[in-house]
Amino acid sequence: MSTIADVATQMKLESPIMAAAPLELRNDALARIREALIAHADEIFAANALDLAAAEESGVAAAVTKRLRFDEHKLADVCAGITELIGLPDPVGKTLLARELDEGLTLYRVSCPIGVIGVIFEARPDALVQISTLCLKSGNCAILKGGSETLHTNKALFQVIHAAAVEAGLPEGCLHQVEARSDIAALLSCDTAIDLLIPRGSNAFVRYIMDNTRIPVMGHADGICHVYVDRDADPHKAVDIVVDAKTQYVAVCNAAETLLVDRAVAREMVPQLVHALREKGVEVRGDKDVCALTNCTPATEADWDTEYLALTISVKLVDGVDEAIDHINRHGSHHTDAIVTENAETAARFMQLVDSAGVYQNCSTRFADGFRYGFGAEVGISTSKLHARGPVGLDGLVTYKYKLFGSGNVVADYASGAKSFHFRDLD
Repeated sequence: MSTIADVATQMKLESPIMAAAPLELRNDALARIREALIAHADEIFAANALDLAAAEESGVAAAVTKRLRFDEHKLADVCAGITELIGLPDPVGKTLLARELDEGLTLYRVSCPIGVIGVIFEARPDALVQISTLCLKSGNCAILKGGSETLHTNKALFQVIHAAAVEAGLPEGCLHQVEARSDIAALLSCDTAIDLLIPRGSNAFVRYIMDNTRIPVMGHADGICHVYVDRDADPHKAVDIVVDAKTQYVAVCNAAETLLVDRAVAREMVPQLVHALREKGVEVRGDKDVCALTNCTPATEADWDTEYLALTISVKLVDGVDEAIDHINRHGSHHTDAIVTENAETAARFMQLVDSAGVYQNCSTRFADGFRYGFGAEVGISTSKLHARGPVGLDGLVTYKYKLFGSGNVVADYASGAKSFHFRDLD
C-alpha cells in the first residue's frame, strides 16, 4: 500500500506532464467533470444524507450543518462555477516580461503552474469541487484532505471528479484524496514533493499547519471582518449592508463580526442598526456607549478579537474614520473590511490605510469571494502579502519561470568588457 510520501513523490514526477497539458485538454476535463457530477447526482446526494444524519446525531450546530449540505442548489452552483472556469483565459504560458539583454540574448518571464498543491479544507463539500477544478484548470496536481464531517460526500465527489479527469486524458496522478485525519502529519512532512499547502479551517488548525511543516503555506487563520458606518453614511445603505454582512451566511470567514459606528451619528444610527440585526436573530454585544443607546449585552475586550461564525456581533462607537482604521488594524484579521459613507475623501482614506486583503466602500463584506470576483470560485482567501492575496483563483495558483534564449553567449565576455548589455523591453 502506497504511503502519502510515495503518492506525493510520484505526483511530483507527474506534475510537469500535468503542467504541459494543453488548455483544450484541461477544459475538456472540466466539462466532463461537470457532466459527470450531474449524472451521478443521486449517488452524491445519498452520500451527503449519511453525513447530515451523522451531524444531526452528534449535535452539530445548525449554522455548521448548513455548510455540510450538498443538494441540488449546491450542485447547480458548482456546475455554474465550472462553466465560468472553462470560459476563463489560460493562466499558464502568459508572457509577463520580454527583454533583449543583448543582441542574440533574449529573456522571457512566463507563467507556469506551481506544481503539487496540498489543500486541507473545512467541512464544505462544494469546496472540494471548487478546489480540484481550479487546480486542474491551472495545470497543477492536487492532494485533497476534506473535513471528516463530510467524509462520505467528499469520497463520492472525488471519485466522480478523478474518473472524469483521467478519462479526458489527464495524468492518473493529477488528483489524490487523503481521508484519514492521521494522514495530515504525513502530508506536512512531504516538503520535497509538495510545493504549496493551502489550509482552510479554524485559527488553531491553520496555526498548527504553519507551525508543523517546512512547506510554504498560503491562507488565513481568522475572518474578523468589520463594517464601519461613517458620519456621512446613507442610513438605508448602512442598514442593508450591515444586515447582509452579518446574516446572509454567518458561518463563513467574510461575514462581519464587528460593527463600528461614528459617534457623530450614533444616536440616530445605532438603534436602527440594532433593531434590524435583532429582527434577524442577532445577539448584539456593545461597548458601554452602545449599551447606553440600546439594551444589549455588554461587550468584553475579547469580543473585539472574536470570530463568532454565529448570529452574534460586537458593536463599538468610534470618534471618526481614523479611530475606526486604528481599531481594524489592531483587532482585525486583515481579511475584508468595509466603510459605509458618501464622502469620497473619507472612503479613500479608509481604503488606503486599512491593511486588509479587501477594503470596500458601500457594499457587504460577503462579496469577498472568488466566484463573485469572476475568478470561477477560489481555493481559499489569503491574508498573506506574498504571492497571492484575497480570494485565490487561477492567477494565485501559478508562478513563473525565466526563459533565456542565447546564441552562444558566455558571461566572460561581459565580465571582461568585450560585450555589454543594452537592456531593451520587447513588445
